[in-house]
Amino acid sequence: MNLLNISGSPHVHSDESTKKIMWRVNLALVPALLVAITFFGINALLVSLISVASCVLFQWLIEKFILKQPTTIWDGSAIVTGLLLAFNVPATAQMLWIVVIGALVAIGIGKMSFGGLGKNPFNPALVGRVFLLISFPVQMTTWPKPGFTMSFDAATGATPLGAFKEGALPADVTLMDAFLGHIGGSMGEISAIAILLGAIYLLCRKIITWHIPVAFIGTAFVFSGILWLINPESYMDPVMTIFTGGIMLGACFMATDMVTSPMAKSGQLIFGFGCGLLTIVIRNWGAYPEGVSFAILIMNSVTPLLNRWCKPKRFAV
Repeated sequence: MNLLNISGSPHVHSDESTKKIMWRVNLALVPALLVAITFFGINALLVSLISVASCVLFQWLIEKFILKQPTTIWDGSAIVTGLLLAFNVPATAQMLWIVVIGALVAIGIGKMSFGGLGKNPFNPALVGRVFLLISFPVQMTTWPKPGFTMSFDAATGATPLGAFKEGALPADVTLMDAFLGHIGGSMGEISAIAILLGAIYLLCRKIITWHIPVAFIGTAFVFSGILWLINPESYMDPVMTIFTGGIMLGACFMATDMVTSPMAKSGQLIFGFGCGLLTIVIRNWGAYPEGVSFAILIMNSVTPLLNRWCKPKRFAV
């Protein structure tokens, strides 16, 4: 006699796994990492290695000695957090010890305090980044000038957003510089082309969908464009707005985090719209020249409401 096995949903079978998804995200981050090393030299490499190693170590220690559960460091999620945290800090020698503190906050508070991967309401890397920005404002706003060097000491200068916040965008900063990565800023956000290459890979592998990135970038572009048309001397033009700062990195790699973003497509569009709107509001009227991290974390807190409001259509209803 054939017996039927009864189990709970979901009943869709796939060869995808958390491990495969996380390692594909790591692969998608490689172009941005290579550009960072090219323009910022050995410091970018060291900051990335220390950030990744710290995140993996802290996750292993917490799982083994505090949660007393099998380790999950091999699924690649801690490496993703480490890379994204490194991408959100300056590539300077003084960040080498500070990023360890950021990794502890990202993994210990942003992720494992909620139970680990899949249970965290906020993007762990952004939790670590915002903590560092508030705790170490000088170090987190000391930006190295692009130019490969094997020295630990690098010349520093203002980012395009910081310079514009202070008065005007430097005349020598071009759109091509922002597109290729020859500008100051956090090490993972400087090159739009490198970020786009990684995002296209994730879209092709169906790790992310277009809804959040398009809504995020499109909203930021339209809103900043309206402000620029009203007063071009006081507001940055929309194209430069998109290609400078963390909009591209945030829209493609952090706002799309499947754990902290809405499940339904309509919810994702609203989520992206909120991220883009808040980013431009904070950039223009907030205390910081950048607003991507704060915008995404605020919208992360709204995700449960969006999941309740924008429920996908159920079968047999």
